[in-house]
Amino acid sequence: MAFVALRRFLHTASAGGVLLVLASLVAIAWANSPASGLYIDLLNVPVAVQVGALSIAKPLLLWINDGLMAVFFLLVGLEIKREVLEGGLSSLAKAGLPAIAAMGGMAVPAAVYTALNWGNPETLSGWAIPAATDIAFALGVLALLGTRAPASLKIFLLALAIMDDLGAIVIIALFYTAELSLAALGLAAVGLAVLVLLNRLGVMRIAAYILVGIFLWVCVLKSGVHATLAGVATAFAIPLRTRDAPSRYGDSPLRQLEHMLHPWVAFGILPVFAFANAGVPLDGLTFGSLLEPVPLGIALGLFLGKQVGVMAFTWAAIRLGAGRLPSGASWVQFYGMAVLTGIGFTMSLFIGGLAFNDEGYSAAVRIGVLSGSLLSAVVGYAVLFAASGRATASATPAQVVRRGSAEAGD
Repeated sequence: MAFVALRRFLHTASAGGVLLVLASLVAIAWANSPASGLYIDLLNVPVAVQVGALSIAKPLLLWINDGLMAVFFLLVGLEIKREVLEGGLSSLAKAGLPAIAAMGGMAVPAAVYTALNWGNPETLSGWAIPAATDIAFALGVLALLGTRAPASLKIFLLALAIMDDLGAIVIIALFYTAELSLAALGLAAVGLAVLVLLNRLGVMRIAAYILVGIFLWVCVLKSGVHATLAGVATAFAIPLRTRDAPSRYGDSPLRQLEHMLHPWVAFGILPVFAFANAGVPLDGLTFGSLLEPVPLGIALGLFLGKQVGVMAFTWAAIRLGAGRLPSGASWVQFYGMAVLTGIGFTMSLFIGGLAFNDEGYSAAVRIGVLSGSLLSAVVGYAVLFAASGRATASATPAQVVRRGSAEAGD
Protein backbone atom coordinates (compact mmCIF):
# COMPACT_ATOMS: atom_id res chain seq x y z
CA MET A 1 0.00 0.00 0.00
CA ALA A 2 2.79 2.44 0.95
CA PHE A 3 4.66 1.76 -2.31
CA VAL A 4 1.50 2.22 -4.40
CA ALA A 5 0.97 5.60 -2.69
CA LEU A 6 4.58 6.51 -3.45
CA ARG A 7 4.21 5.67 -7.16
CA ARG A 8 0.98 7.69 -7.33
CA PHE A 9 2.72 10.65 -5.67
CA LEU A 10 5.71 10.53 -8.01
CA HIS A 11 3.41 10.53 -11.05
CA THR A 12 1.30 13.43 -9.78
CA ALA A 13 4.31 15.50 -8.68
CA SER A 14 6.02 14.99 -12.03
CA ALA A 15 2.96 16.04 -14.02
CA GLY A 16 2.43 19.00 -11.72
CA GLY A 17 5.98 20.16 -12.44
CA VAL A 18 5.02 20.75 -16.07
CA LEU A 19 2.13 23.00 -15.00
CA LEU A 20 4.48 24.90 -12.69
CA VAL A 21 6.72 25.70 -15.65
CA LEU A 22 3.80 26.81 -17.82
CA ALA A 23 2.31 28.99 -15.06
CA SER A 24 5.70 30.61 -14.47
CA LEU A 25 6.19 31.34 -18.16
CA VAL A 26 2.71 32.88 -18.42
CA ALA A 27 3.44 35.08 -15.39
CA ILE A 28 6.79 36.27 -16.78
CA ALA A 29 5.28 36.94 -20.21
CA TRP A 30 2.32 38.87 -18.74
CA ALA A 31 4.54 40.87 -16.35
CA ASN A 32 6.63 41.99 -19.33
CA SER A 33 3.77 42.71 -21.73
CA PRO A 34 1.96 46.00 -22.38
CA ALA A 35 -0.75 44.64 -20.06
CA SER A 36 1.65 44.26 -17.10
CA GLY A 37 -0.43 46.71 -15.09
CA LEU A 38 -3.37 44.30 -15.18
CA TYR A 39 -1.14 41.56 -13.74
CA ILE A 40 -0.19 43.77 -10.80
CA ASP A 41 -3.76 44.98 -10.33
CA LEU A 42 -5.06 41.41 -10.31
CA LEU A 43 -2.69 40.38 -7.51
CA ASN A 44 -3.62 43.49 -5.52
CA VAL A 45 -7.40 42.96 -5.71
CA PRO A 46 -8.66 43.31 -2.12
CA VAL A 47 -10.42 40.23 -0.73
CA ALA A 48 -12.13 40.33 2.65
CA VAL A 49 -13.91 37.75 4.80
CA GLN A 50 -15.86 38.98 7.83
CA VAL A 51 -17.81 37.16 10.51
CA GLY A 52 -19.19 39.57 13.10
CA ALA A 53 -16.35 41.65 14.50
CA LEU A 54 -13.70 39.30 13.08
CA SER A 55 -12.41 40.48 9.72
CA ILE A 56 -9.61 39.22 7.50
CA ALA A 57 -8.82 41.60 4.63
CA LYS A 58 -5.84 40.98 2.36
CA PRO A 59 -4.89 41.50 -1.29
CA LEU A 60 -5.33 38.43 -3.48
CA LEU A 61 -1.57 37.74 -3.48
CA LEU A 62 -1.52 37.30 0.29
CA TRP A 63 -4.60 35.06 0.23
CA ILE A 64 -2.64 32.85 -2.15
CA ASN A 65 0.57 32.91 -0.11
CA ASP A 66 -1.06 32.66 3.34
CA GLY A 67 -4.24 30.75 2.53
CA LEU A 68 -3.72 28.42 -0.43
CA MET A 69 -0.16 27.65 0.67
CA ALA A 70 -1.51 26.52 4.05
CA VAL A 71 -3.23 23.72 2.13
CA PHE A 72 0.09 22.93 0.44
CA PHE A 73 1.76 22.74 3.85
CA LEU A 74 -1.09 20.53 5.06
CA LEU A 75 -0.19 18.08 2.30
CA VAL A 76 3.53 18.37 3.13
CA GLY A 77 2.71 17.57 6.77
CA LEU A 78 0.67 14.52 5.75
CA GLU A 79 3.56 13.25 3.60
CA ILE A 80 6.09 13.78 6.36
CA LYS A 81 3.95 11.95 8.93
CA ARG A 82 3.28 9.00 6.61
CA GLU A 83 6.95 8.69 5.63
CA VAL A 84 8.06 8.85 9.27
CA LEU A 85 5.56 6.24 10.44
CA GLU A 86 5.74 3.69 7.65
CA GLY A 87 7.68 4.99 4.63
CA GLY A 88 11.19 5.90 3.65
CA LEU A 89 11.83 7.75 6.92
CA SER A 90 10.37 5.10 9.26
CA SER A 91 13.71 3.90 10.62
CA LEU A 92 17.15 5.33 11.28
CA ALA A 93 18.61 3.08 8.59
CA LYS A 94 16.19 4.43 5.98
CA ALA A 95 16.16 8.07 7.06
CA GLY A 96 19.78 8.49 8.11
CA LEU A 97 21.49 9.17 4.78
CA PRO A 98 18.71 11.33 3.23
CA ALA A 99 18.59 13.33 6.47
CA ILE A 100 22.35 13.90 6.42
CA ALA A 101 22.22 14.84 2.72
CA ALA A 102 19.34 17.26 3.42
CA MET A 103 21.30 18.92 6.24
CA GLY A 104 24.23 19.49 3.91
CA GLY A 105 21.86 20.71 1.21
CA MET A 106 20.49 23.35 3.59
CA ALA A 107 23.63 24.41 5.47
CA VAL A 108 26.00 25.02 2.55
CA PRO A 109 23.56 27.11 0.40
CA ALA A 110 22.79 29.24 3.46
CA ALA A 111 26.54 29.71 4.01
CA VAL A 112 27.06 30.69 0.35
CA TYR A 113 24.32 33.32 0.51
CA THR A 114 25.55 34.62 3.86
CA ALA A 115 29.13 34.96 2.59
CA LEU A 116 27.98 37.05 -0.39
CA ASN A 117 25.73 39.27 1.74
CA TRP A 118 27.94 39.57 4.81
CA GLY A 119 27.98 43.06 6.26
CA ASN A 120 24.50 43.98 5.03
CA PRO A 121 21.96 43.20 7.79
CA GLU A 122 19.08 44.15 5.48
CA THR A 123 19.84 41.40 2.95
CA LEU A 124 21.17 38.80 5.39
CA SER A 125 17.57 37.93 6.27
CA GLY A 126 17.36 36.05 2.97
CA TRP A 127 19.90 33.40 4.04
CA ALA A 128 17.31 30.58 4.00
CA ILE A 129 16.01 31.26 0.48
CA PRO A 130 18.41 28.87 -1.34
CA ALA A 131 18.08 26.17 1.33
CA ALA A 132 14.87 24.62 -0.07
CA THR A 133 14.19 22.02 -2.77
CA ASP A 134 11.05 21.96 -4.93
CA ILE A 135 9.78 18.36 -4.97
CA ALA A 136 7.49 18.79 -7.98
CA PHE A 137 10.14 20.36 -10.23
CA ALA A 138 12.96 18.03 -9.17
CA LEU A 139 10.88 14.87 -9.62
CA GLY A 140 9.51 16.26 -12.87
CA VAL A 141 13.02 16.52 -14.31
CA LEU A 142 13.82 12.99 -13.14
CA ALA A 143 10.61 11.75 -14.77
CA LEU A 144 11.80 13.09 -18.14
CA LEU A 145 14.67 10.60 -17.94
CA GLY A 146 12.31 7.62 -17.71
CA THR A 147 14.15 4.38 -16.89
CA ARG A 148 17.52 6.11 -17.39
CA ALA A 149 17.24 7.23 -13.75
CA PRO A 150 17.22 4.33 -11.25
CA ALA A 151 14.01 4.07 -9.22
CA SER A 152 16.11 4.03 -6.03
CA LEU A 153 17.47 7.46 -6.94
CA LYS A 154 13.94 8.85 -7.27
CA ILE A 155 12.99 7.46 -3.85
CA PHE A 156 16.16 8.92 -2.29
CA LEU A 157 15.39 12.33 -3.82
CA LEU A 158 11.84 12.18 -2.49
CA ALA A 159 13.07 11.33 1.03
CA LEU A 160 15.71 14.08 0.88
CA ALA A 161 13.20 16.66 -0.33
CA ILE A 162 10.72 15.73 2.41
CA MET A 163 13.45 16.17 5.05
CA ASP A 164 14.28 19.44 3.32
CA ASP A 165 10.65 20.55 3.65
CA LEU A 166 10.69 19.64 7.34
CA GLY A 167 13.78 21.79 7.78
CA ALA A 168 12.09 24.66 5.93
CA ILE A 169 9.08 24.40 8.24
CA VAL A 170 11.34 24.69 11.30
CA ILE A 171 13.18 27.67 9.75
CA ILE A 172 9.91 29.49 9.01
CA ALA A 173 8.68 28.89 12.56
CA LEU A 174 11.90 30.04 14.22
CA PHE A 175 13.20 32.84 12.00
CA TYR A 176 10.32 34.31 10.01
CA THR A 177 7.85 35.22 12.71
CA ALA A 178 6.53 38.76 13.20
CA GLU A 179 5.49 40.41 16.47
CA LEU A 180 3.44 37.94 18.47
CA SER A 181 -0.10 38.32 19.81
CA LEU A 182 -0.34 36.36 23.06
CA ALA A 183 -4.14 36.25 22.92
CA ALA A 184 -4.13 34.73 19.41
CA LEU A 185 -1.38 32.29 20.43
CA GLY A 186 -3.47 31.22 23.40
CA LEU A 187 -6.44 30.46 21.15
CA ALA A 188 -4.09 28.63 18.76
CA ALA A 189 -2.94 26.49 21.68
CA VAL A 190 -6.59 25.63 22.39
CA GLY A 191 -7.00 24.59 18.75
CA LEU A 192 -3.89 22.39 18.94
CA ALA A 193 -5.18 20.78 22.12
CA VAL A 194 -8.51 19.97 20.44
CA LEU A 195 -6.67 18.39 17.47
CA VAL A 196 -4.62 16.21 19.82
CA LEU A 197 -7.80 15.24 21.70
CA LEU A 198 -9.55 14.25 18.47
CA ASN A 199 -6.57 12.06 17.60
CA ARG A 200 -6.42 10.42 21.03
CA LEU A 201 -10.17 9.74 20.99
CA GLY A 202 -9.78 7.96 17.65
CA VAL A 203 -11.97 10.34 15.66
CA MET A 204 -11.84 9.25 12.01
CA ARG A 205 -13.90 11.98 10.33
CA ILE A 206 -11.63 14.24 8.30
CA ALA A 207 -14.16 17.10 8.49
CA ALA A 208 -13.64 17.39 12.26
CA TYR A 209 -9.90 17.96 11.82
CA ILE A 210 -10.41 20.40 8.95
CA LEU A 211 -12.90 22.54 10.91
CA VAL A 212 -10.53 22.78 13.87
CA GLY A 213 -7.67 23.34 11.41
CA ILE A 214 -9.47 26.37 9.92
CA PHE A 215 -9.94 27.80 13.41
CA LEU A 216 -6.24 27.17 14.09
CA TRP A 217 -5.27 28.87 10.79
CA VAL A 218 -7.19 32.03 11.72
CA CYS A 219 -5.60 32.11 15.17
CA VAL A 220 -2.08 31.57 13.83
CA LEU A 221 -2.67 34.20 11.13
CA LYS A 222 -3.61 36.74 13.80
CA SER A 223 -0.79 35.65 16.14
CA GLY A 224 2.15 36.81 14.00
CA VAL A 225 3.42 33.26 13.35
CA HIS A 226 3.15 32.41 9.66
CA ALA A 227 -0.28 30.95 8.98
CA THR A 228 0.93 28.11 6.77
CA LEU A 229 2.32 26.35 9.87
CA ALA A 230 -1.29 25.69 10.92
CA GLY A 231 -1.52 23.32 7.95
CA VAL A 232 1.44 21.30 9.20
CA ALA A 233 0.09 21.15 12.76
CA THR A 234 -3.30 19.95 11.49
CA ALA A 235 -1.66 17.27 9.34
CA PHE A 236 0.31 15.84 12.25
CA ALA A 237 -2.92 15.32 14.21
CA ILE A 238 -4.76 13.37 11.49
CA PRO A 239 -4.57 9.60 12.15
CA LEU A 240 -2.70 7.31 9.78
CA ARG A 241 -3.67 3.97 11.24
CA THR A 242 -7.10 2.71 12.31
CA ARG A 243 -8.49 -0.32 14.09
CA ASP A 244 -11.17 -0.87 11.41
CA ALA A 245 -11.03 -3.33 8.54
CA PRO A 246 -8.94 -1.98 5.66
CA SER A 247 -10.53 -0.63 2.50
CA ARG A 248 -8.94 0.97 -0.57
CA TYR A 249 -6.95 3.39 1.59
CA GLY A 250 -6.96 1.22 4.70
CA ASP A 251 -9.71 3.43 6.20
CA SER A 252 -6.88 5.80 7.00
CA PRO A 253 -8.01 9.44 7.23
CA LEU A 254 -4.47 10.56 6.48
CA ARG A 255 -4.21 8.51 3.27
CA GLN A 256 -7.69 9.53 2.16
CA LEU A 257 -6.95 13.23 2.65
CA GLU A 258 -3.53 12.92 1.04
CA HIS A 259 -5.09 11.23 -1.99
CA MET A 260 -7.75 13.95 -2.28
CA LEU A 261 -5.32 16.85 -1.90
CA HIS A 262 -2.58 15.73 -4.31
CA PRO A 263 -4.32 16.69 -7.58
CA TRP A 264 -5.65 19.96 -6.13
CA VAL A 265 -2.19 20.97 -4.92
CA ALA A 266 -0.24 19.73 -7.95
CA PHE A 267 -2.63 21.01 -10.62
CA GLY A 268 -4.18 23.98 -8.81
CA ILE A 269 -2.50 25.51 -5.79
CA LEU A 270 1.15 25.29 -6.85
CA PRO A 271 0.57 26.57 -10.41
CA VAL A 272 -1.50 29.46 -8.98
CA PHE A 273 1.31 30.22 -6.53
CA ALA A 274 3.86 30.12 -9.36
CA PHE A 275 1.71 32.42 -11.49
CA ALA A 276 1.34 34.91 -8.63
CA ASN A 277 5.00 34.94 -7.61
CA ALA A 278 7.11 34.31 -10.73
CA GLY A 279 6.10 37.39 -12.71
CA VAL A 280 9.28 39.46 -12.62
CA PRO A 281 9.69 42.53 -14.90
CA LEU A 282 12.78 42.11 -17.08
CA ASP A 283 12.98 45.68 -18.35
CA GLY A 284 16.26 47.24 -17.28
CA LEU A 285 17.68 43.84 -16.37
CA THR A 286 21.37 43.54 -17.25
CA PHE A 287 24.07 40.97 -16.62
CA GLY A 288 25.25 43.19 -13.79
CA SER A 289 21.85 42.79 -12.12
CA LEU A 290 22.52 39.07 -11.76
CA LEU A 291 25.80 39.81 -9.97
CA GLU A 292 24.22 41.83 -7.18
CA PRO A 293 24.55 40.16 -3.74
CA VAL A 294 20.92 39.02 -3.32
CA PRO A 295 20.28 37.33 -6.73
CA LEU A 296 23.86 36.03 -6.94
CA GLY A 297 23.71 34.63 -3.41
CA ILE A 298 20.43 32.85 -4.15
CA ALA A 299 21.50 31.54 -7.57
CA LEU A 300 24.92 30.29 -6.39
CA GLY A 301 23.39 28.93 -3.19
CA LEU A 302 20.93 26.86 -5.20
CA PHE A 303 23.24 25.74 -7.99
CA LEU A 304 26.60 25.34 -6.22
CA GLY A 305 25.67 25.24 -2.54
CA LYS A 306 23.06 22.53 -2.89
CA GLN A 307 25.18 20.11 -4.89
CA VAL A 308 28.29 20.68 -2.76
CA GLY A 309 26.35 20.27 0.48
CA VAL A 310 24.51 17.12 -0.59
CA MET A 311 27.61 15.49 -2.11
CA ALA A 312 30.02 16.40 0.71
CA PHE A 313 27.73 15.34 3.55
CA THR A 314 26.71 12.12 1.75
CA TRP A 315 30.32 11.18 0.92
CA ALA A 316 31.40 11.77 4.52
CA ALA A 317 28.47 9.75 5.88
CA ILE A 318 29.20 6.80 3.57
CA ARG A 319 32.91 6.92 4.45
CA LEU A 320 31.95 6.75 8.13
CA GLY A 321 29.64 3.78 7.48
CA ALA A 322 26.40 5.68 8.09
CA GLY A 323 24.81 4.57 4.80
CA ARG A 324 25.39 3.62 1.20
CA LEU A 325 24.46 4.89 -2.23
CA PRO A 326 20.96 4.07 -3.55
CA SER A 327 21.03 0.63 -5.16
CA GLY A 328 21.81 0.64 -8.89
CA ALA A 329 23.06 4.24 -8.86
CA SER A 330 26.62 5.35 -9.58
CA TRP A 331 28.36 8.30 -7.99
CA VAL A 332 27.94 10.27 -11.22
CA GLN A 333 24.20 9.60 -11.25
CA PHE A 334 24.00 10.55 -7.58
CA TYR A 335 25.82 13.78 -8.41
CA GLY A 336 23.24 14.54 -11.12
CA MET A 337 20.50 14.06 -8.53
CA ALA A 338 22.39 16.33 -6.11
CA VAL A 339 22.42 19.07 -8.76
CA LEU A 340 18.65 18.70 -9.15
CA THR A 341 18.17 19.51 -5.45
CA GLY A 342 19.15 23.06 -6.45
CA ILE A 343 15.71 23.46 -8.04
CA GLY A 344 14.25 25.59 -5.26
CA PHE A 345 11.42 27.46 -6.96
CA THR A 346 8.19 27.08 -4.91
CA MET A 347 9.70 26.94 -1.41
CA SER A 348 12.49 29.41 -2.27
CA LEU A 349 10.01 31.96 -3.64
CA PHE A 350 7.82 31.40 -0.59
CA ILE A 351 10.66 31.96 1.90
CA GLY A 352 11.82 34.94 -0.18
CA GLY A 353 8.42 36.55 0.34
CA LEU A 354 8.83 36.10 4.10
CA ALA A 355 12.44 37.28 4.23
CA PHE A 356 11.99 40.77 2.77
CA ASN A 357 9.35 43.31 3.68
CA ASP A 358 10.85 45.74 1.18
CA GLU A 359 9.24 45.23 -2.24
CA GLY A 360 12.49 46.53 -3.74
CA TYR A 361 14.02 43.09 -3.24
CA SER A 362 11.13 41.20 -4.82
CA ALA A 363 12.58 41.20 -8.34
CA ALA A 364 16.05 40.29 -7.07
CA VAL A 365 14.66 37.26 -5.22
CA ARG A 366 12.70 36.06 -8.23
CA ILE A 367 15.66 36.50 -10.60
CA GLY A 368 17.95 34.59 -8.24
CA VAL A 369 15.47 31.74 -7.67
CA LEU A 370 14.55 31.38 -11.35
CA SER A 371 18.15 31.48 -12.63
CA GLY A 372 19.52 29.13 -9.96
CA SER A 373 16.64 26.67 -10.37
CA LEU A 374 16.82 26.70 -14.18
CA LEU A 375 20.60 26.15 -14.18
CA SER A 376 20.22 23.27 -11.70
CA ALA A 377 17.49 21.65 -13.80
CA VAL A 378 19.44 21.84 -17.08
CA VAL A 379 22.80 20.72 -15.67
CA GLY A 380 21.28 18.00 -13.47
CA TYR A 381 19.33 16.57 -16.39
CA ALA A 382 22.41 16.66 -18.65
CA VAL A 383 24.59 14.88 -16.07
CA LEU A 384 22.01 12.16 -15.46
CA PHE A 385 21.32 11.70 -19.15
CA ALA A 386 25.04 11.36 -19.98
CA ALA A 387 25.77 9.09 -17.02
CA SER A 388 22.81 6.81 -17.76
CA GLY A 389 23.77 6.69 -21.43
CA ARG A 390 27.28 5.52 -20.61
CA ALA A 391 25.98 2.94 -18.18
CA THR A 392 23.58 1.56 -20.79
CA ALA A 393 26.24 1.52 -23.51
CA SER A 394 28.62 -0.50 -21.34
CA ALA A 395 25.96 -3.00 -20.23
CA THR A 396 25.27 -6.30 -21.94
CA PRO A 397 21.88 -6.81 -23.63
CA ALA A 398 20.85 -9.17 -20.84
CA GLN A 399 21.71 -6.56 -18.18
CA VAL A 400 19.69 -3.92 -20.01
CA VAL A 401 16.67 -6.22 -20.19
CA ARG A 402 16.99 -7.15 -16.51
CA ARG A 403 17.36 -3.49 -15.49
CA GLY A 404 14.30 -2.45 -17.49
CA SER A 405 12.23 -5.32 -16.11
CA ALA A 406 13.25 -4.54 -12.53
CA GLU A 407 12.40 -0.85 -12.85
CA ALA A 408 9.10 -1.63 -14.55
CA GLY A 409 8.31 -3.94 -11.64
CA ASP A 410 9.14 -1.16 -9.19
